[in-house]
Amino acid sequence: MEAVLDVYAEPRDVAHPLVCMDEAAKQLTEGVEPTTAAIPGRAAKEDYHYERRGVRAIFMFFDPIRGWRRVSGRDSRMRADWAEEVRRLLDEDYPHAELVTLVCDNLNTHGIASLYEAFPAAEAHRLARRLRIVHTPRSGSWLNVAEIELSVLARQCLDRRMGSGEEVDAECAAWERARNAEGSRVIWRFTTADARIKLRHLYPQI
Repeated sequence: MEAVLDVYAEPRDVAHPLVCMDEAAKQLTEGVEPTTAAIPGRAAKEDYHYERRGVRAIFMFFDPIRGWRRVSGRDSRMRADWAEEVRRLLDEDYPHAELVTLVCDNLNTHGIASLYEAFPAAEAHRLARRLRIVHTPRSGSWLNVAEIELSVLARQCLDRRMGSGEEVDAECAAWERARNAEGSRVIWRFTTADARIKLRHLYPQI
């Protein structure tokens, strides 16, 4: 826990940006009956019957200091998917950064081994040298501010039926553009010193 809190307390450095990432899944559903459009004095009507159309994996990368985020949709959440998203983060989103600190949870796909599984050794090594991974502790994923952005995305964009991955991707892209234009940031104020007082029950009692 303290490792994550210490990372949030580090001074801003454009050569060493902080990025938080998290994943989610959107159930794809299509209505069986057409939706009745809203008209003045009457709300839209949506039949409760629906068909399942699979699941869309969503990757959220969020720079809380810069106020930037990227949302990507994929068919799966395997090691290769995570590795490709990290490659994009390093080579396309932050090509000039010397080292990117990536805060993420402890899924077995979130690690350097995934890079070596997805890419040739030389390429994996090149990416790994520019990446510092800081894992949130088990049962401590609330420390990852990317969860906040995923929650906003779920409420503002994904809280309705969507029948295809293409629709999810298009809606997420529109949300991402609007959110980045606003430059919405997260200012983290909970420090290691605070944790030792407010969460002292988590520390060994001497």
